[in-house]
Amino acid sequence: MNWSKSLNSLSAVAMILCCIDGYSQNTIKEYKVKYPDYNELILNDIQSYKISIEDDKLKIFQDSRSESMILSDIGIHNNKGSFTHSDLVKLVDYEAYSVITEKGKDKKVKVTQISEKFYDDSNVFHSAIKEKQVIFPNLETGAKKVLNYTTEFVDPHLLHKFVFGSGLPIENSSLEITTDKNITIGYKIFNDPDNKIEFTKTEKKGKIYYKWTLKDIKPLKSEAFAPGFLYFVPHIDIYIKDYTVDGKKTDVLDDVSKLYTYYRGFVNNLNKTEDPALKSLVEKITEGKTSESEKVKSIYYWVKDNIKYVAFEQGYEGFIPREAKLVFERKFGDCKDMASIITAMSRLANINTVYITWIGTRNIPYSYSDLATPAVDDHMIATYKRGNDYIFLDGTDKETEFGTPSSFIQGKEALIDENGTFKVVSVPIVTSAKNEVRETLKLKIDNDVLSGNGSISFFGYNKGHYLAQIGDATGKTRFEMIKSLVLKGNNKFNLKEFAENNISDKDKPYEINYDFQLENYVLKVDNEIFVNLNLDKAYESLLLEEDRKYKIELDFLTYNNAVYELEIPKEYTVSYLPKNTVFNNDLMEVEINYEQKDTKIILTTKIKIKKILFDKSEKDLWNQSVKNLKKAYNESIILKSKK
Repeated sequence: MNWSKSLNSLSAVAMILCCIDGYSQNTIKEYKVKYPDYNELILNDIQSYKISIEDDKLKIFQDSRSESMILSDIGIHNNKGSFTHSDLVKLVDYEAYSVITEKGKDKKVKVTQISEKFYDDSNVFHSAIKEKQVIFPNLETGAKKVLNYTTEFVDPHLLHKFVFGSGLPIENSSLEITTDKNITIGYKIFNDPDNKIEFTKTEKKGKIYYKWTLKDIKPLKSEAFAPGFLYFVPHIDIYIKDYTVDGKKTDVLDDVSKLYTYYRGFVNNLNKTEDPALKSLVEKITEGKTSESEKVKSIYYWVKDNIKYVAFEQGYEGFIPREAKLVFERKFGDCKDMASIITAMSRLANINTVYITWIGTRNIPYSYSDLATPAVDDHMIATYKRGNDYIFLDGTDKETEFGTPSSFIQGKEALIDENGTFKVVSVPIVTSAKNEVRETLKLKIDNDVLSGNGSISFFGYNKGHYLAQIGDATGKTRFEMIKSLVLKGNNKFNLKEFAENNISDKDKPYEINYDFQLENYVLKVDNEIFVNLNLDKAYESLLLEEDRKYKIELDFLTYNNAVYELEIPKEYTVSYLPKNTVFNNDLMEVEINYEQKDTKIILTTKIKIKKILFDKSEKDLWNQSVKNLKKAYNESIILKSKK
């Protein structure tokens, strides 16, 4: 019996019957009334797993079906569909077609335009994925797009999550799993606080049937500063706990120790052979370094500067780091390869406390206690244990200094392989003080022109953020980029000249010294001058939506620390200084202070952001903080002529 073909056919028939039964009474007009703001509606989004034992082996097939309806002429243009597969999730069969109405009857029109490419995914850990794309023919208002495909999971550790959500409304969404009785599955539901997902479990003729269903799902909303969608969309992560064949039980996943055992199998034999050329390099770059930390730092910086990041993995290469010798010869690698060469080079320097580490980026909301499966991790780094402290070494982030984790793993848990045992360690969130933007300006007024010279220094993540934006730009392009960084006041800002310092020094802040003029900024009225010293109004435009649905996430905490010093023109005195602004809450700490010292007015502005991720219930507090800032920013000093 052709199991895969039978599975595909039976599932497709069952789902088609379901659709006919559920939607025969509905018309396109009714859907348009129900969903007036959308050009397309997903009628069914269904996945079904068949997990069984065949020939004493675990067999896992997944059938996925999507059926949508075009609701308007604009929706016709959305004629593409796609699905993914890989060496570890093999494509068995697929079918794609449009359903149109012709002479009062439904007509199925098969897809003929099909292409395939590598899937452009930001993940840097799992296996290479291919994306098959189809173009649905003959679409019109009321037409349906149907895509059905079957895949086989080669590795039982790698079952997918199921997401109840889309950018379009969904009438019906369900996950179904059928297993033999001697197979135990686990599952975890996320983001369903009101228990709206309906669940049933039945047993019949040696099979266990699980089903989760959610209906009338509202489309996901696009919001600025929202975290990854897994933080808010309802979804289920499923995994196989164990299975039994001939009385012998095989464990798969259930806790961190089992996950570590699975991962450990990919690195057991890594870098067992010493490479003379790599050892010679290690001796050279650590020469004269007296401490272990200095040696690890030298190795870490060498890798960041000399190994180019390239994300390409195939099959289990998505889990297995390449040999350090190969990475050294190629001078490129992915995140796993960088972890491999950093740990290998450290051992060549007789440092045995730099370890391979698995970790999830901040796109993934789970901890290992939430879910101990490969769904928790999408990245790999090295970790240096210095005494009781852990220093996280991510070779893919070129600008972070030694001792600072990459920004996209802050607050996450790391699974560290400490010579055959494991430890789960939390990555700290880097304080705002370490990501300071420090600026000093000396200003003077000449008629209606405000001119000045200043220095701005970017520390921590701010340094990496802006250097990554500027890149290797030169000439006019670099000038314009620098101008955008130091821009003050209004569009009349004229950057005269600048100089950069510490571009390549990872241990020092990136610094720009510059001179500028700002025309049409100073306001003269009769014998008075009005000038607003708030030349850089940080956060004033970052008001959050009143109807916000999701949490708010920032890339990193930051600290704006600016001191602006204005020389009072000789023929003028100070008529008005704005009141100081000071407030401190759970999200933001602000101090805006004016003072006069002899012939100078000094404005000191300090703004610290205190949370990297906060709930939508704190939206009002954030917005009120921004409004308080804007009010302070609108204040001007007034100078009065002595004449």
